[in-house]
Amino acid sequence: MAKMNLLQAINNALITAMTDDEKVMVFGEDVGHFGGVFRATSHLQEKFGKGRCFNTPLTEQGIIGFANGLAAQGSVPVAEIQFGDYIFPAFDQIVNETAKWRYRSGSQFDVGSLTIRTPYGGGIAGGLYHSQSPEAFFAHCPGLKIVVPRDPYHAKGLLLASIRDKNPVLFMEPKRLYRASVADVPEDDYELPLGKADIVQEGNDITLLGWGAQIEILQKAADMALEDGVSCEIVDLRSILPWDVDTVMQSVMKTGRLLINHEAPLTGGFASEIAASIQERCFLYLEAPIARVCGLDTPYPLAHEKEYMPDETKTYEAIKRTLHY
Repeated sequence: MAKMNLLQAINNALITAMTDDEKVMVFGEDVGHFGGVFRATSHLQEKFGKGRCFNTPLTEQGIIGFANGLAAQGSVPVAEIQFGDYIFPAFDQIVNETAKWRYRSGSQFDVGSLTIRTPYGGGIAGGLYHSQSPEAFFAHCPGLKIVVPRDPYHAKGLLLASIRDKNPVLFMEPKRLYRASVADVPEDDYELPLGKADIVQEGNDITLLGWGAQIEILQKAADMALEDGVSCEIVDLRSILPWDVDTVMQSVMKTGRLLINHEAPLTGGFASEIAASIQERCFLYLEAPIARVCGLDTPYPLAHEKEYMPDETKTYEAIKRTLHY
């Protein structure tokens, strides 16, 4: 074990994958000698050469188009989009090419070896163009997997599993935890399962569901609720697509209540899909309406970032409302 922050765990996972498989290559804007804007790719070019870690032009559509071609020809590309906000120029390549390549060819060829890494979310005073959480846009697109780690341990294990998965994966990294989250991480090679939720804390009164950076928020809210005698079960979804409906369903059938927390805006957020699916399966077990604590339906504000964030106080108040329904 070694103490690592989230960035170091991601860097360690990339080194592990590139050492294990010479077909793995990393590319994107400024990822080479500079090591990326957050330094997640530090020293990779130094260790593996310019042929396996290199800079691209500032063209997200070109990065993913190039990555699709590499993956189709047998390479294992790990493409970085510098900020999740800038993934939209590559939207057509991802949803119309990456996600559909296997289907349209009748499984004759695919780009399943492609992993797209991108930092997402706010909390760093990045304003409207460096703070968005775009996971729900891609959750609507069959053919992709979407993975979000909550801490360094999960970042390394899930990233290694994503790189080796036989399907294209969008790996979204919570940027406000890059240096804030520190944990013991195995230095050895290990993988964590994709599509399987993790029960972070067991409880009996209400299920709190989230992913990525919001798990820390849920834990703080659960601690506040515990002082009122409320026992919260915390579930980290880990994978948005596919998502582990069975684990969530079993938890809600036990607690009778569900609160979903995500940083993306409320309307059309992935919490809506979860709420609809759970009420279909657990309607007779629910003691209260499913609660959603999410970002506001506005562009991400700079001056009012604190007001925008679905923080522990908003979550705690929603827990109380749900318990008292």
